[in-house]
Amino acid sequence: MKERAFGAILQIGDILVSEDVVCEYFACDYPVCKGRCCVEGDGGAPLEEEEPQYLERCYDACAPLMSEEGRQAVQREGFFTVDRDGELVTPLAPSDGACAYLHRGPEGECLCSIERCFEQGLCDWRKPSSCSLYPIRLTALRSGGVALNLHRWSICAAAYEKGKREGIRVYEFLRGPLTERFGADFWEALDAAARHLEVEYDD
Repeated sequence: MKERAFGAILQIGDILVSEDVVCEYFACDYPVCKGRCCVEGDGGAPLEEEEPQYLERCYDACAPLMSEEGRQAVQREGFFTVDRDGELVTPLAPSDGACAYLHRGPEGECLCSIERCFEQGLCDWRKPSSCSLYPIRLTALRSGGVALNLHRWSICAAAYEKGKREGIRVYEFLRGPLTERFGADFWEALDAAARHLEVEYDD
């Protein structure tokens, strides 16, 4: 595939998708990272405007899976907080900066208490979109649309390696979450656009 001097922007309805989302390889390698994204970073998981109400609705179910420090963070700060950029985010445990909703597995691996409850049928929401769609980040546009960009993080180096090794692109790895968030028609259109872009690169 040939390199371009400037990245392309794909537009599907009112959704703009950066070229990296369809061209870059990515596939989570959980045995390597063990969910470090739930602990490392400068802040909590970004939340969309309507998501705090889902956190409140699911809290009683997921609280038993959370650490005592995580529960205390929610009691102290609420189900969500506001970061220094004015964005809604999940609260953090003060000792290690872990997401308050973190669940530690038997070997210390990082899991999401909300997702665990969802999988067990104990709540009707899987987890924040920013977590489900990672490494894609959503940005609301003034026009009312949304932009999808690739967020690069050094702790995901193994995921980029695995994706390239197995031939899995970012948007392909996230087919389920993208379909759940934007619908099957969007994903099919994105897949068609990605394949067209790949043909252009090969020409």
